Amino acid sequence: MTIAPPRDTAPFWNRIAARYAARPVANPEAYALTLERTRAYLRSTDSVLELGAGTSSTAITLAPHVARYLSTDISSGMVRIGREKAQAAGVDNLTIEVGQLGDPALDAGPFDAILAFNLLHLCPDPAGEAAKAFAALKPGGYFISKSACLGSGFWFLWPVTAVMRALGKAPPVRYFTRRWLQEAIRKAGFEIVETGDYPARPPSHFIVARKVPD
Repeated sequence: MTIAPPRDTAPFWNRIAARYAARPVANPEAYALTLERTRAYLRSTDSVLELGAGTSSTAITLAPHVARYLSTDISSGMVRIGREKAQAAGVDNLTIEVGQLGDPALDAGPFDAILAFNLLHLCPDPAGEAAKAFAALKPGGYFISKSACLGSGFWFLWPVTAVMRALGKAPPVRYFTRRWLQEAIRKAGFEIVETGDYPARPPSHFIVARKVPD
């Protein structure tokens, strides 16, 4: 199972890892609200997997609220920086690994929660990735994601991102609407229990989806 961008994007993320780590959060208020709403669904006994975790800033913040936290990214450069940050922060229940869900060397779960922030719009098949997350969760577990939804009203960004990608300054981006993404997650078998936009424009759509027990 995979729920991450194709590995051929790893060189791009390795190349920008240091700049990415040094860049301040673009919208601190939206980020804080995302963390607050995510924490509301996490318990102290939970086993959590974060996918496409970058330099693990979110993982370092959330890990103290759960029993075990596995942070993953396909970029070895991002993982190296994340490990340095976690050691400096003294977070002892956080493991940071290179990889993606389904790699034999990684824990396959099942997990109480799977987090995918700023990831699904970088995946070639977001609907398929949601289905794979469903399979890796415990019954009643949560798939919590936040994705850029640029499929409606933001057509002017398409040629810009295409040029940036051609110049090696941006990864491939998948364009979809909030409605499309919600429906894709429902079709994977989830019940959507909360949504929001943090920030509202351009919409970074937050979804909490629950794997309904049989």
